[in-house]
Amino acid sequence: MSSDRELSAFLHRACHDLRTPVRAVRAHAELLIKQHTGEIDQPLSFIIDGARKADLIVDAISAYAGALEIDPATFQPTRSDVMLRAALTRLATAIRESHTEVTYGEMPRVRVNPDRLTQVFELLIRNAIEHSGPAPSVHIDAAEQGGMWMFAVRDQGQGVEAGEIERIFHPFEKLNGKGAGMGLAIGRAIVEAHGGKIWAENGEHGGLTVRFTLPA
Repeated sequence: MSSDRELSAFLHRACHDLRTPVRAVRAHAELLIKQHTGEIDQPLSFIIDGARKADLIVDAISAYAGALEIDPATFQPTRSDVMLRAALTRLATAIRESHTEVTYGEMPRVRVNPDRLTQVFELLIRNAIEHSGPAPSVHIDAAEQGGMWMFAVRDQGQGVEAGEIERIFHPFEKLNGKGAGMGLAIGRAIVEAHGGKIWAENGEHGGLTVRFTLPA
């Protein structure tokens, strides 16, 4: 845990030092586009796009750093269905625009940091929506096994090649080229900070199921 806190502190400092110059570059490039037109527009657009991507990566690294420093003193018994619904509220626009059907079964009460577990649900459901097929469907359920609650988030996408399943939880791994590739890495850090594990499995009839455990 000490090494995680040290890494978190280092990442926070690095993000702080990177964020200001990256946003300055973007802001000044946007200002130049407003003030000038012509042949410099295209190179300035490349600069703005690059700065936007760098800003996204910095924010993702900062979120990962936060996931590494979760204090167990913040854990409290919380209904997981309440956290799940909070995550669905945050994802309301993505769910509506993608026409995704989201269903869930009975959810248990667990001892967690509520904000962080809500973040896990949001990350996993967003990932499931992005990788689902033309008729997106996501189902979430939970069952008790061996003194742990095991949660499952199932989508109806194409799944992941067997050799790639573990890699999707590594930082900066992007299967579809979108985002910063940190979502599942952040989810893993949060789950492990709560004493659980997270992994993924391909379904027999397609789709991917991401499972994670929490102490019962």
